[in-house]
Amino acid sequence: MGLYRSFVSQTRKPEGTLGKMMLNGMNSGHAKMADWGFSHLPDIAPAEVTDLGCGGGRNAGELLRKYPKANVTAVDYSALSVEKARDCNKNEIASGRCTVIQGDVSDLKLPTGKYDLATAFETVYFWPGLEKCFGQVFKILKPGGWFMICNESDGTDNVSLKYEKIIDGMKCHTTEELENALIAAGFTDIRTDHHASRPWITVLARKVQKTRTVR
Repeated sequence: MGLYRSFVSQTRKPEGTLGKMMLNGMNSGHAKMADWGFSHLPDIAPAEVTDLGCGGGRNAGELLRKYPKANVTAVDYSALSVEKARDCNKNEIASGRCTVIQGDVSDLKLPTGKYDLATAFETVYFWPGLEKCFGQVFKILKPGGWFMICNESDGTDNVSLKYEKIIDGMKCHTTEELENALIAAGFTDIRTDHHASRPWITVLARKVQKTRTVR
């Protein structure tokens, strides 16, 4: 594997020196896209938020700033990402508002029905089985809770499809594929948006509260 391929493959699970370089670039390089994604969040005041596939921790920090009364749990598969995210949010961790843990989205070890909001920025490309992983997200959300996915790729753009061919385990999903997996996992009230001039997409889905039948 050449150096370039080795470097871009660090997007999946950052490790070692190349992983540190990738994480440094992630926090700044994806900021504009992430902020565009944040603009789609519904008008809510969550108490508990989780950022899944948190990478270098920049977006967890933005969630803490956006929701000053919320606690944020950031999760990543990579030990190096956890280390970087903890350093990025060390003040909030010290104050008790932020927790960063290593975890697997296909088997989340988070409390059932705890979170008002879950976010996933630039990460579902690598999730091992969308329906199963989305089912894990559904499980940890409160009834009425929201899940937001934000990707730079809409699953059809040539640049991202090129990377898909050289990064093992990467799959660029279309909004239709994401919607179908979300529905299969139990989500409803699904909303999608495509950036006007870039292949960025945001998908919002809700764990709708079940109404009790009165007899």
